[in-house]
Amino acid sequence: MPWFGNGRHPVAKYRSTPSSLRELSLAAGRGSLRRVSWRQVTKTSKDNPTATLRSRFLVLRVRPAHSDIPRDGDGHLPECRLLAEWLPGEPEPTGYWLSTLPAGIGLRVLVRLAKIRWRIEHDYRELKTGLGLTHFEGRSWNGWHRHVTLVSAAHLFLNELRLTSPKAARVG
Repeated sequence: MPWFGNGRHPVAKYRSTPSSLRELSLAAGRGSLRRVSWRQVTKTSKDNPTATLRSRFLVLRVRPAHSDIPRDGDGHLPECRLLAEWLPGEPEPTGYWLSTLPAGIGLRVLVRLAKIRWRIEHDYRELKTGLGLTHFEGRSWNGWHRHVTLVSAAHLFLNELRLTSPKAARVG
């Protein structure tokens, strides 16, 4: 992008060229991978007799380069962790996540949180279709807030019921 303005041309804080997530992961190599299992599933298969979801992951400390990210007090970009999933037989990683969680969080927890997307999508679909989250047609903030609160309370009740008494939670 050409520079338009008065004074000296701005100088980048980091003079090295930015790297892509793919380049960083490939530079770390397959030797940095760790096998992690994050969840048990209900169905076993020939390829997965233990019904455990597992894969190989790589964690690197990185500083994302983007102009909209707020900088630290010293002008540096904040450090975060890059989590890359590298499936066996693939030439490069297939999934990437950036995490700003504290550095003390272990790899298993980081992977479990990255892979929990299915649960969030399931809950959101249930809130919309089963509990009427999108049925609000009012105009006030208070009305919308009450509607969302009641839908959330109903969702909490159903989840508690499922956990404590699975037979009672079955509908139909």
